[in-house]
Amino acid sequence: MNKRNALQLIVACAAWSGVVSQITACSDSTPKFTAIDLTGADYARDFALKDHNGQLRTLKDFQGKIVMMFFGYTQCPDVCPTSMTEMVAIRKLLGKDADKVQCLFVTIDPERDKPAMLKDYMAAFDPSFLALVPAPEQLAALAKDYKVYYKKVEGPTPTSYTMDHTAGSYVYDTKGKLRLFTRYGTQPELTAADLRILLQQAG
Repeated sequence: MNKRNALQLIVACAAWSGVVSQITACSDSTPKFTAIDLTGADYARDFALKDHNGQLRTLKDFQGKIVMMFFGYTQCPDVCPTSMTEMVAIRKLLGKDADKVQCLFVTIDPERDKPAMLKDYMAAFDPSFLALVPAPEQLAALAKDYKVYYKKVEGPTPTSYTMDHTAGSYVYDTKGKLRLFTRYGTQPELTAADLRILLQQAG
């Protein structure tokens, strides 16, 4: 093989390599989430908690819907109301698919967050939102299973304490599988895009 033919062969191979790489890139179907991808995680698989209406709930109750699950408390001054407002915005951004998303608020302060108070708190954001109320003896085990941090911070009076806690939401797909963790402060538009991917995957 002379130099000219060899050069032509190298150029042809390089061109073919470029085509193959483009095909590979185009066929990459791995979804790109803004949130932390937890697909396949072996924790936070389910729960059995009463909602603010006294009904026992598990993930099976929400089959066919995406579930966004947030841990907080009603007297939180900033993170919790901000997160709930963002959930409202996410549902609005999804338009006709809004009803395919169920938002759950798990109180880490069952001592003060009584069902009637939680019902009013949910209604202030979206009547479709549900609050889940772990019994005090359930809370520690639930938080451990969900890898959620919470700590009581004493205030000037016995009832004026605050709660430090993990900020962010777990997201389950329509089959009840844990898929994502959305960080606190993520723009609603980005989270809505992630949820659209999950809805597309559900068909």
